[in-house]
Amino acid sequence: MSIAKHPSKFSLPEKNPGVNSVLEYLIIQFPNIKPEIWQQRIADGKIHWHDGSLITESSPFKAQQRVYYYREVENEVIIPFEEEIIYQDDNILVAYKPHFLPVTPGGMYINECLQNRLRRKTDLENIQALHRLDRVTAGLVLFSINPTTRNLYHNLFAERKIEKTYHAIVHIKGDSTTPIVGEEWIVKNRIVKSNPKFLMEISKGKENSHSIIRCSKNSKDKALFELKPITGKTHQLRLHMQTLGWPILHDKYYPDLQKESKDDYNSPLQLLAKELRFTDPLTNNRKTFIIDKVLLEDDF
Repeated sequence: MSIAKHPSKFSLPEKNPGVNSVLEYLIIQFPNIKPEIWQQRIADGKIHWHDGSLITESSPFKAQQRVYYYREVENEVIIPFEEEIIYQDDNILVAYKPHFLPVTPGGMYINECLQNRLRRKTDLENIQALHRLDRVTAGLVLFSINPTTRNLYHNLFAERKIEKTYHAIVHIKGDSTTPIVGEEWIVKNRIVKSNPKFLMEISKGKENSHSIIRCSKNSKDKALFELKPITGKTHQLRLHMQTLGWPILHDKYYPDLQKESKDDYNSPLQLLAKELRFTDPLTNNRKTFIIDKVLLEDDF
């Protein structure tokens, strides 16, 4: 059994969905977790309010109040790839996340996430991710390690002052649709939630996503692209490459959702967060981080 050392948290919604207690809300909000598991967690003192006071089975639903709980996983999968610390100062840490490792706890992953691995490696309990990468995407992630300056770095993302560059490899057919090296595309469209809920899709309406995409190399059957997301919608780059007609190699979601299966460590999604650039809000100095990793199939 893997049990989280640090609590996960969420806020109860402003509108009561028709429940009397916090326990009832947990049961309807997390249908994949059996009610008796929530009851046991409450009995063990593993669920509490923001002030640390314990939640009981009869604790009433309180709109917009934070609830803290500790994730548990019966058999947590060990991801057989190592993270790497690229840079660290008194305020931030930049790390390389390998394919298949989540950034933060979620679902079947608790200790096997980049954030908790870094906490163990550095003995810094205040490490907190400032942004996310998909679990199947590799690359650079920026973390805050100083709570007093954290908001300054969060604002860089909120104000779109972080420049990010990704590399992606696609399969090409070698016909008239072959991308031309040096050619650039500006992709803007509307991305919304799809069904199942973990998928996204392109929809009509006001644009909410924007990427700049350029072909760097091509060969007989593959092409390497440089992708610069201007916005940060979920699965944005994967959808934008699909929009151009070149879905990213080994993508199990787009253009067609594949049947659920174990991770194939020999065929990771060919998407890498290669560069991070920003002006440090404390020093006003320009910071640039470039990972020397390459995609497994970046061999042409």
